[in-house]
Amino acid sequence: MKKVGFIGLGIMGKPMAINLVNAGYELLVLESNKSAGDLTQKGAKAYSTCKELAANSEIVITMLPDSPEVNEVVFGTDGVLEGIQSGSIFVDMSTIAPSTAREVAVAMKEKEVAALDAPVSGGQVGAESGNLSIMVGGTQQAFDQVKPLFEIMGKSAVLIGEAGAGQMTKACNQMIVGITIQAVAESFALAKKAGVNLEKMREALLGGFAQSRILDLHGQRIIDRNFEPGFKIKLHRKDMNIALMAGKEFKVPLYGSALVASQMDAVLAAGLDEKDHSALALLMEKMSGIE
Repeated sequence: MKKVGFIGLGIMGKPMAINLVNAGYELLVLESNKSAGDLTQKGAKAYSTCKELAANSEIVITMLPDSPEVNEVVFGTDGVLEGIQSGSIFVDMSTIAPSTAREVAVAMKEKEVAALDAPVSGGQVGAESGNLSIMVGGTQQAFDQVKPLFEIMGKSAVLIGEAGAGQMTKACNQMIVGITIQAVAESFALAKKAGVNLEKMREALLGGFAQSRILDLHGQRIIDRNFEPGFKIKLHRKDMNIALMAGKEFKVPLYGSALVASQMDAVLAAGLDEKDHSALALLMEKMSGIE
């Protein structure tokens, strides 16, 4: 069992780290994280800086909100890059810009450290159950070494290509998820205003070609009025910006993604930024005059 440093114990990171501890891995965490105590009670060791944590780890995993946080943890004072040892592996499981993932990989290579960008999909439920989908960019050798950890945290891990490929795949994933939630929100608003029973409509649609995990899970959320976050809409809005920036970089027009991003902006402006991304339904209902 390798020593695994884990930085970022939020809604997603904490259950992922717990699954590694429960599987017998020696885990290293930052003592400044408010959830560190829950991990140290399970046997994890706490360190005061990213540099110190990285120096004592064979694999360093980060699970952070966005590119700036990853840059700070990696390149900042007392950061991972200052402490990580040659021969180690750095795995960023955050959702960040593909360009940032490539910059981190170059910096790690200069220190003879292999880097993988390995964003995930599956939300809090997937993180807790160890059923995440993991999209990986990097080398085959590094992927093979980290695969046992991926198999604990996720139901599937696929090496997509070189550095940045995992993040590009995640950007595409978030486009599909966002646009599909918008489609469910629009269809439910229309049906609700027309007096159609949403529960029965959802049941019927799940038996046909419109069936999807989003219709299943988020359709039920809308019916139950449960908008507490499995994945916060403000984070999905951040992900849509990553996709739109990638579209600009490669000169690909992303009309549907741009529309959904603007809808998310309206939800954030309404003060619902901490709600689940299925809260797009609340905006549609308001725009449709539904009480």
